[in-house]
Amino acid sequence: MTLTPGARRILDVASVLFYEHGIHAVGVDTIAAESGVTKRTLYDRFGSKDALVADYLRARDERWRAHVVAAVEAESDPVRRALAPFAALEDWVAEGAGRGCAFVNAFAELDRPDHPGRAVIHDEKRWLRALFATELAGAGVADAPGLALQLLVLHEGALVTHAVAAEPAALRAAGDAARLLVDAARA
Repeated sequence: MTLTPGARRILDVASVLFYEHGIHAVGVDTIAAESGVTKRTLYDRFGSKDALVADYLRARDERWRAHVVAAVEAESDPVRRALAPFAALEDWVAEGAGRGCAFVNAFAELDRPDHPGRAVIHDEKRWLRALFATELAGAGVADAPGLALQLLVLHEGALVTHAVAAEPAALRAAGDAARLLVDAARA
């Protein structure tokens, strides 16, 4: 996503505010003021708050995918590659994702099925499931798509449990459970 410096500043400010306070709680007046621009500039660059929300989610998705892909590519063992998104999740949370999954949080707020952010959210979850399936197939798992769904559920549940139940052990527990499932599927 190529943005002008002003648009980048708006997106960066909006990203922090949306994640920390919620999408509905943050108005364009606040985003404009915190970005040092007028509302007109914000609308000129993004068109609408909905488009800004979708761009926020796209930018976060790009960072998340790069983080996960780097974790997968750092591994040579096929099983460790398949489980790398769990390690990536622990690193991601340690770097400041304490409010849980930005996509799950946004989904809860975006009640219109046609909201442009919804497509970004769906794509991110489909991508992670497909990544699990690809890596599981490489690890010799016969029903890679089925196990990929199970790992996605564990992964997402771990992040929600970590944030909502304030359970720091949830991330490690999910990774351990994923390892058991993968080992059983390869036996």
